Amino acid sequence: MKRAVIVVCDGLRADLVTPELTPNLVRLAADGRIFASHNSVFPSTTRVTSASIATGCLPGRHGLEGNAVALDEGDGLFPISAGGPGFRDRMLKARGATLLVPTLAQRLADHGGSIVLSNVSAGAAQFQDPDGHGYVYHRQGSYGPDRIPVADGDRLDVSHDSAGDAAMTERFCHGILRRRRPALAVLWQCEPDHTQHGHPLGSPEHRAAIAGADACAARVAETVEVLTDEGDDVIAFFLADHGHETVDAVIPLDDILIEAGFKDGEGSSDVVVASNGMSAGIYVADGARARVADIAAFLRAQDWAGDVFTGAGLTAAGLSDDTSLAISVTTAKSGAANAHGIPGLSPAIADSLPGESHMGCGQHGGLGEYEQHPFLFVTGGGFAPGTRSEAPTSPMDIAPTILRHLGLPMDGMDGRPLPPRPEN
Repeated sequence: MKRAVIVVCDGLRADLVTPELTPNLVRLAADGRIFASHNSVFPSTTRVTSASIATGCLPGRHGLEGNAVALDEGDGLFPISAGGPGFRDRMLKARGATLLVPTLAQRLADHGGSIVLSNVSAGAAQFQDPDGHGYVYHRQGSYGPDRIPVADGDRLDVSHDSAGDAAMTERFCHGILRRRRPALAVLWQCEPDHTQHGHPLGSPEHRAAIAGADACAARVAETVEVLTDEGDDVIAFFLADHGHETVDAVIPLDDILIEAGFKDGEGSSDVVVASNGMSAGIYVADGARARVADIAAFLRAQDWAGDVFTGAGLTAAGLSDDTSLAISVTTAKSGAANAHGIPGLSPAIADSLPGESHMGCGQHGGLGEYEQHPFLFVTGGGFAPGTRSEAPTSPMDIAPTILRHLGLPMDGMDGRPLPPRPEN
């Protein structure tokens, strides 16, 4: 039986996959094919990347353009976190759709099915399968086909930390991989991302979270090896969705735009900032579109700003230029190290919603070298062990690679199947 397994160590940047910090991942990578130039999508956030992994498409194609977005629910544009369990329903009501393209869960509904166990935000979990074609298990709600909640005894009841990841991993190995045996099984750990947002990169707490994620990945690999010995043809992806850099300033962009005369006032719906950590989407109402060029020019003159995308620039960055999202701005980057010797510093953009940007701690969402360089390696499925590819790859390449392995069509995707072996 051909099967696919995805294991995500959320937020683990590639340069921290080392013999000291992640001995299990290093050992497993040596037995697989390493994709050394793997990059995240933009914004480099979990909810957006989850949708790109599920669909094989850029954010501008699948329609979820940030960890936070602005929706017009009848009273103008306002920022909304995409992480809550109710966001999917609000997005559907406001826009008339969830994701705009099929997910792996939809494609596999009649071909062995999919089961997702996730310990990150509810939004990131749901956007693996927002319309209920398979099973999604999350601590804030678990459902099966047609989004029907599972029975009480089948829910995922774990803590949002390393201990919860470990308990979820055991259930994944025994209950999903061994017993239920779907065509696609996804395990999405919250660590080390969860700890990185509240502790400095390289701190003892951070290192412990990395060790926990490393142990869970090894546990899945052991189970995959058993399945392979029993005759299954399993392709396994071990990866992170994005990396992290250290917050060295927090930029109050809403206040800056109000002071400069570009936004009418606090809470106004004319110009709306949706922070993605080290970037932000700026949504502009129809009546304020004449301000876009001036806002973009103003942002480009700020010393804290990095890239500023508008119009065709949004499309080039993988976003859409035909929605109320008018501008995307990233923050400037530094290669300097934090107090624990971990390089990569950047300002974060203040979040009007409950956010995760704390001075001296980890954050992501932009185009920095380290937040854009998560790890990826693949085992099984005909991938040449002990090899390394330097070709650029993306989260969008995972879905078509799975479909190729399962012998199913991979039409309508921005990604391309990963090369399983070096070219002669």
